[in-house]
Amino acid sequence: MERSARWDRITSTPLHIAALAFLAAYAIPILWPGLRNPGFEWVILVVWVLFAIDYLARVVLAENRLRYVRTHLIDLAAIALPMLRPLRLLRVVTILSILNRRASVNLRGRVAAYLVGATTLLGFCAALAALDAERYAPDATITTFADAAWWTLTTMTTVGYGDCYPVTATGRWIGAGLMIGGIAILGTVTATIASWLVEHISEGSEVERLRAEIAELRRNRE
Repeated sequence: MERSARWDRITSTPLHIAALAFLAAYAIPILWPGLRNPGFEWVILVVWVLFAIDYLARVVLAENRLRYVRTHLIDLAAIALPMLRPLRLLRVVTILSILNRRASVNLRGRVAAYLVGATTLLGFCAALAALDAERYAPDATITTFADAAWWTLTTMTTVGYGDCYPVTATGRWIGAGLMIGGIAILGTVTATIASWLVEHISEGSEVERLRAEIAELRRNRE
């Protein structure tokens, strides 16, 4: 456990920088197709290698290696799957897990910031992936980033107006992932609010109990 914590401290900042580099290298060629350059592919490859090294190091440092692999299957999938463009969205899961390492240090104080960051990151990357898959498809309704962002928002919130929708298989898989992710995030928000309410209600009940005990002690003294 101590070795894993030390590895976290050493790699936290470099992995955050690598995650930002991946987002930039992934987003720029999609948002501005005229800027496509092999250099972006190299950045994505280097970041993938760094994430793979980080995952392998965590497996080696884990007290129970088999259990670590079983409980981090999504991270393993994000690393092990081929470097295909439609599958690059899976690497967002790895980025989210990196953000979650900091959030878990003080979950109560940072859960709101983590949820906002995770939702924004997931929505942004899903919009990019949808635009990349749909832009040049026949009869496409998602042809600009604004279309993709609007579709992502309506899908994650389960509103689904139907004015923008994917027509490719890749786009539909992205939509399915967004629906599941939106429900999961909504459930997390609901659970967090419920936990906060229960905690404050419990604190209020404890205060009332203490007041009653103090009043009882005063009556006994009189």
